[in-house]
Amino acid sequence: MWRGGVQGLVSGDVRLPVCYNRTHSRGQHTEATPSAEVDVKRLDGEDTGIVEVVMRRHKARNALGHVFISQIDTNIMSMVPGVFCAGADLKERAAMNNISADSFVHRLRTLMTDIASMPMPTIAAMDGAALGGGLELALACDLRTAAYSAQMGLIETTRGLLPGAGGSQRLPRLVGISLAKELIFTGRRVGGQAALGLGLVNQATEQNQTGDAAYTEALVLAREILPQAPVAIRLAKEAMDRGIEVEMTKAMAIERLCYSMVIPTRDRQEGMAAFLEKRKPNYTGE
Repeated sequence: MWRGGVQGLVSGDVRLPVCYNRTHSRGQHTEATPSAEVDVKRLDGEDTGIVEVVMRRHKARNALGHVFISQIDTNIMSMVPGVFCAGADLKERAAMNNISADSFVHRLRTLMTDIASMPMPTIAAMDGAALGGGLELALACDLRTAAYSAQMGLIETTRGLLPGAGGSQRLPRLVGISLAKELIFTGRRVGGQAALGLGLVNQATEQNQTGDAAYTEALVLAREILPQAPVAIRLAKEAMDRGIEVEMTKAMAIERLCYSMVIPTRDRQEGMAAFLEKRKPNYTGE
């Protein structure tokens, strides 16, 4: 869904996908077909380097079904007014036997893991409902923005289930074990403003007339990240993601390893030169 392969991502080709919910298209390049449930857009101009992945399953409120999951390779946004992602497609799930249901959830869990493991920063913007699998998708992203009017929650216990696509693990790591248990045990839905207070989202704002306030906030974040050194961003993400899973001594060793990989880069030399010459750096991802 991005230009080039993994090496291109590392070298700063297209490195900042933004997941968001909006009611109209702003992307300059699209790769959707009439039957596509996922639309990839690459922004240009000052936003070159930002990729949007748009969810198009309008009739099902972007519920996560087999075809839908197959077409989502990375981060997800929504063009459906008032809905980011309504979670799993319960009508489709009801028709599955036990083996099929387990296989489906495994695919969904793997997808979320792939999103979380991407080397570039990812942003999920929630302008509508992000429930169950929809919130699990947002939790798999690095950063989250929301409109105050957005509704989000891991509501699986109200359906006789538990979060099965990473939510039971990522939510405690984000907001703490006690609060995560409260939210999951009750199946509670929270609005964007409350989510900000809980630490569930990074930014929250009043909804605007076009229904894309969270997307606008996500784009501001994306534009702030985009000029920074791509190798440093990638390794900083790796250091944090790996380090948080181990005890402090091992975490420090991971940081040292990642830091050592930045030292020989041209971008580090460029950053130092730009500082001394009092100019903006021109990073190339090398």
